[in-house]
Amino acid sequence: MWKSSSMDLNTDIRGTIPQWLQGTLIRNGPGSIKCGSQEFTHVFDGSALIHRFAIKNGQATYQCRFLRSDTLKKNRKAQRIVVSEFGTKSVPDPCHTIFDRLASVFNPYDSITDNAGVSVFPFGDEVYAMTEVTNVYKIDPETLESLEKENLFNALIVCHTAHPHVMANGDVYNVGINIVKGMMKHVIVKFPYNEKGNMFKMAEVVHTVEPRWILNPSYMHSFGVTENYFVIIEQPLSISLITLIKNHLINNPFSNTLSWYPEYETQIRLVNRKTGEESNYVTDTFFFMHTINCFEQDGKLIVDVCAYKDAKIIDAMYVEAIKDLHNNPDYGQWSQSRPKRITIPLDAPSNTKVEIKLIADVGLEAPKMHYDLHNGRPYKYFYGIGSEVHSKYAGSIMKVNATTGEVKTWHEYDGCPSEPIFVPRPDAKEEDDGVLLSALLWGKDDHAMTLLVLNAKDLKEIARANFRTPSPAPNGFHGWYWPDQGI
Repeated sequence: MWKSSSMDLNTDIRGTIPQWLQGTLIRNGPGSIKCGSQEFTHVFDGSALIHRFAIKNGQATYQCRFLRSDTLKKNRKAQRIVVSEFGTKSVPDPCHTIFDRLASVFNPYDSITDNAGVSVFPFGDEVYAMTEVTNVYKIDPETLESLEKENLFNALIVCHTAHPHVMANGDVYNVGINIVKGMMKHVIVKFPYNEKGNMFKMAEVVHTVEPRWILNPSYMHSFGVTENYFVIIEQPLSISLITLIKNHLINNPFSNTLSWYPEYETQIRLVNRKTGEESNYVTDTFFFMHTINCFEQDGKLIVDVCAYKDAKIIDAMYVEAIKDLHNNPDYGQWSQSRPKRITIPLDAPSNTKVEIKLIADVGLEAPKMHYDLHNGRPYKYFYGIGSEVHSKYAGSIMKVNATTGEVKTWHEYDGCPSEPIFVPRPDAKEEDDGVLLSALLWGKDDHAMTLLVLNAKDLKEIARANFRTPSPAPNGFHGWYWPDQGI
């Protein structure tokens, strides 16, 4: 179990951190694999741990703190896993009476996990921890204290993606599922920017989209946005709403609501941001978790995505599967993603089949790019981590030219990097003029944590900050960088 700490740890700086790099990188992810004697069964399920790297005047500090979710409190009090997660089935809570269990049937959102352990995003000048449930937590960006919890139930039944889009004016959009006139719909929700007001209380559904299958809407971890369109990718991995209801009664995990239908193609739904007009396109079957970028150019809409041939990557992230990966000849195929590009002619009739092509023949995940200037706009470069467990690219940081497919890599033996966050140099004139920040773990030293600073142009190392942690250092999923005075 990781010991939550609010103390800055001493650091050993190698190289020179640029003086212009002044800000805070906050990351989110599972910080424990056990509660009492029980072990979480899926990597999505560990208790959320918030990490903070503060960079100032050529120095760096590190601290972390567990998210003080209601789920964490219940589990720790019972010393067992009493709230079901994505892949972990709970056991009965000894602290609950039969009346408590009956009451939860009528108040389901009191018993659903609020373990917001996937991503962090800015909503105005505030920092929130998120996952794919309706609850988000406000985080103090300096102390990492968990502040108030917001429940998005009034806007969403399921906060369906852990990757909302933050627009240039501060508005935030996300996609979820809601009941509209008694029918299940995908909803596009806007959280209007407000310097002083609560953006969640002002949430409004701006568009509704009827899913391909009414009782089995598509599972989505992210979506796309361009200047004129919202881009919703309906993959044939569906959520059974009937099973979801049954789950609540018998405490089954969310994952058993998911079914993969390989005989169906993947659909791309475009929603005009101004008129709400919808158009639908189909392409070859694929599974995805992360879009890379979407943009419009020369009468076409481009969707770049990390694509898998099926949804077996979810199975690959079960703890037992990871422990047995060297004995499973299929494991490499399960985790084999490829960056691919879908090209949609905007004058093509709805339901046209569009092509999906390889950008680069490398396994890549957790994609990042120059978000502030190029999210939803034409771009050239994206970055990610190598995703092929049996490849030389495993444990690497990669830079891909989305136009030419050229790939650059950084790797170090025994090092396991997190997603690389791009930070532009002030007054930069080129898209890749800046640095990449990545949290690096070490296979042979689980009490070591490194903040890596790479030149984004050539992936040459500029500096690293090495930390010794009091407990084994866990990795996270996703993060966000705020320049000084950005939060």
